[in-house]
Amino acid sequence: MMNQSKTAQHFEPAVVLSIAGSDSGGGAGIQADVKTWSALKVFGTTALTCVTAQHPNGVEAITALEPDMVLQQIKTVCDHFPVRAAKTGMLYSADIIRIVAAEDIREGIPVLVVDPVMVAASGARLLKADAVDAIKNDLLPQARVVTPNLHEAEILCGHSISSLDELRAAAREIGDHFDVACIAKGGHLGGDEVVDVLYDEGEEYLFEAPRLPAAQTHGAGCTFSAALTAYLAQRMLMHEAVQSAKRFVHQALEQSLRVGPHQPLNFGWNSGAAGAQ
Repeated sequence: MMNQSKTAQHFEPAVVLSIAGSDSGGGAGIQADVKTWSALKVFGTTALTCVTAQHPNGVEAITALEPDMVLQQIKTVCDHFPVRAAKTGMLYSADIIRIVAAEDIREGIPVLVVDPVMVAASGARLLKADAVDAIKNDLLPQARVVTPNLHEAEILCGHSISSLDELRAAAREIGDHFDVACIAKGGHLGGDEVVDVLYDEGEEYLFEAPRLPAAQTHGAGCTFSAALTAYLAQRMLMHEAVQSAKRFVHQALEQSLRVGPHQPLNFGWNSGAAGAQ
């Protein structure tokens, strides 16, 4: 018994960092990241960029933090924890993006996952118009992988996407142009299957899953990138991490909860306890 206790005390989870905004509704943003990481048994740390007043159907207000405060959060976490991987979510402004990119270089974070959050599912804009160039020029060169949905991929590659073949071409275009792995997500293409495309170092992988009927997908993108970050921090290969992250999100949607009028993802679906959060 003593040996078992000692072993448990010496378990050291991988440390991951979320640099993102707060979702007061608890279904996306930093809240989704931390819930996902708890489920996947990594130790989550955070650097808050924005505070939002939102719910699954809309964003009522956004207040951005001062870039220096974002910097101080990242620096403090990295000074005191061995951060193995970090992800970015809602960064909002060019000034915050440049601070995050510069601090990533200074702190030498081994793996950076960029979720290029631009527009909420409700249609609310979560990135200032002048910040897109900062993502392209300052942040993506530091990233190991970028996870755009269809609309974000259109912005990054500069043209429309209306088919799976065009999504595959866009993943390759983004990956080659920015020298980064690209996971172009196909949820907005329609059809009975959701197909995501990974392009990484000249190799293409397709990941398919049945489209779930009437699923409320608020926070699914944040959850996917958070799960991907956790699996990469646990030393999975990229294509294995993508497959595992897609499965995690699919199950969280399939086993979604009923909370008032909403149907949020069930982040604790793999815990063995119904509705665990």
